[in-house]
Amino acid sequence: MLQQMMRIRSFEERCVQLYSAEKIRGFLHLYIGEEAVAAGLLGELGADDAVVSTYREHGHALARGIPMAAVMAEMFGRTTGCSGGRGGSMHLFDAGRRFYGGNAIVAGGLPLAVGIALADAMAGTPRVTVCLFGDGAFAEGEFHECANLAALWHLPLLFACENNQYAMGTALRREHANTDLALRAAGYGMAAWLVDGMDAEAVATASRRAIQMIRGGAGPCFLELRTYRFRAHSLYDADRYRDKAEIDQWKARDPIPRLAAQLRAAELIDDHRYAEMQASVDAEIDAAIIAAENAPEEPVTDLTRHVYAERI
Repeated sequence: MLQQMMRIRSFEERCVQLYSAEKIRGFLHLYIGEEAVAAGLLGELGADDAVVSTYREHGHALARGIPMAAVMAEMFGRTTGCSGGRGGSMHLFDAGRRFYGGNAIVAGGLPLAVGIALADAMAGTPRVTVCLFGDGAFAEGEFHECANLAALWHLPLLFACENNQYAMGTALRREHANTDLALRAAGYGMAAWLVDGMDAEAVATASRRAIQMIRGGAGPCFLELRTYRFRAHSLYDADRYRDKAEIDQWKARDPIPRLAAQLRAAELIDDHRYAEMQASVDAEIDAAIIAAENAPEEPVTDLTRHVYAERI
């Protein structure tokens, strides 16, 4: 989990540099600070399980096993990207790994996740679908419709709410009259509980419990993973709605040094091993950037491909 979090953090930090150099274009929503959720949760899934994500999904994609080179190429808009260069930062996709987006619409992935879970239930498979979404999506009608249907139909679906305290620039307390999202989700008749989303081990333990319950036929579960994004909503966001003291308070709970300190205390790693891990991550990123820069762009002749039906 530590190496996975280091991969996600370093990948995104390098993406900021590439964005400033105009090698990556469009919107860029960073996951920095929230890595414990991706590393802790997605590591508990099997290869046949499904993941539905949001537009802040770089960490989810990497933790799900999509090769970094394919993610970076997608960021560059190259044909070797996981979405063929058509999706970019917000629309990472890999059907072979059952990673179904990447969705630019707030709460847009929730109905898709219900459909996938329903299909698996009807097929009688032991698969679990995990749908990641934010606290802003919890306020949308889609969440409440989907939670009701999932509970009513007893679907094998894990609702994983990454509550990073802000729906874009709107604080949780200004959007929700009752900020206990797990308690509210439990009102739909599903098991729901709060998790420290800044602690990778706590996330993994809670995720393992929820997934086991779902596979055992308990129906849907809900995890409220309380976390925090250290950077602005996107690189276009001036981030004037948060106090620096609040950001610093959450940074003191940074999940990467937190887990590293625990591993050092248990004598499972030392400074030399940590440095080796970081060097490995840096080398992987360097290779992914070189591959992306050398990958072909889609030819202009393909502009309408996947947009209009092919002539027969």
